[in-house]
Amino acid sequence: MNTLFLKRCNICGIVTTMEEGQSKGSIINGIEGVESKGSRDIMVAKPGSSTGACDLVLRVLALVLTLVATIVLGVDKQTKIVSVQIVDTLPPFHVPATAEWHYLSAFVYFVVANAIACAYATISLLLSKVKGLGTLISIFDALMVALLFSCNGATTAIGVIGYQGNSHLRWNKVCNVFGKFCNQVAVSIILSLLGSIVFLLLVVLKLRRRS
Repeated sequence: MNTLFLKRCNICGIVTTMEEGQSKGSIINGIEGVESKGSRDIMVAKPGSSTGACDLVLRVLALVLTLVATIVLGVDKQTKIVSVQIVDTLPPFHVPATAEWHYLSAFVYFVVANAIACAYATISLLLSKVKGLGTLISIFDALMVALLFSCNGATTAIGVIGYQGNSHLRWNKVCNVFGKFCNQVAVSIILSLLGSIVFLLLVVLKLRRRS
């Protein structure tokens, strides 16, 4: 009788130990499942990789736009034969006239500003992965926005005078003669304006990331 009672107690102990082991295992597995699920949720919600890729694409785009804008206006040159009337009683003289970007200070400012923005975009691509420079890069991004908007405004003002002239100041329009030159100026302004918008998006992206 005592022997049978001991056997039953041993069996109950084994069963109890097995049940406790299973319950602990299920609890551990449950905890691990929650932890693994939580880690997966964190990985999905983490925006660092997508934001870094977007930042890289925008900087490459800014580099390309400002580089092309600099080249388009930097090589802009056109020579035409124009008529010059000195005296009304004499026939007009036909002389060659050349339009180049460095004849106007606004165009010089435009080329230099876009070259600076292009060089900065290249440097920022190399320094964007360096820790501790995020604030400094954001400041220079904002400076590039101001620089490009100012040079675009100055060049656009001269371009409008070239297309329409100014009768009050007796500035004749020249784009009816130097059409190719003015068209290249317009294209370079559009490219530079797009580049300034890209730098503005970089600033907004950094502000949104910090918030």
